Amino acid sequence: MTRSRLALAVVLAAVATTGLTACSSTVAMQPAEGANDPACADVTVRLPGAVDGQARRWTDAQATGAWGDPAAVLLTCGLEPPGPSTMRCITVGGVDWLVDDSDAPRFTLTSYGRTPAVQVYLDNEIVSPNGALDDLSRAVGVLPTTTACTNPESVPE
Repeated sequence: MTRSRLALAVVLAAVATTGLTACSSTVAMQPAEGANDPACADVTVRLPGAVDGQARRWTDAQATGAWGDPAAVLLTCGLEPPGPSTMRCITVGGVDWLVDDSDAPRFTLTSYGRTPAVQVYLDNEIVSPNGALDDLSRAVGVLPTTTACTNPESVPE
């Protein structure tokens, strides 16, 4: 093998190795204050291998999950449960979620009426919010329910 072909082979091998490493990189996240709550461990062990078609990736923080490359769905367990809110609340897969769409097409959704709370950040340009929440609600649904969302029109004045 000529010297130039050998050099080309080494470069191609390095590029291939780098490419493979990049595909399996760990997603850097911050754990929530209550990430060590045993209930978060119950959620974490039930997290799916895929969310709305996006494969799960490793994270570097306790009680977290990430899916997609680039990460399109990020989950953090161990947040303080939110109190009453005027934010839109939806129910998907039996779990109530407060919807923060102020950064659309990216959404932050926080479980409502469950302790500890779970927060999900998702990119609506890559995943379907309903599909992603349906996949995640199976895991989040193990958290005990303390209250449910109410429709403002049904609350007496």
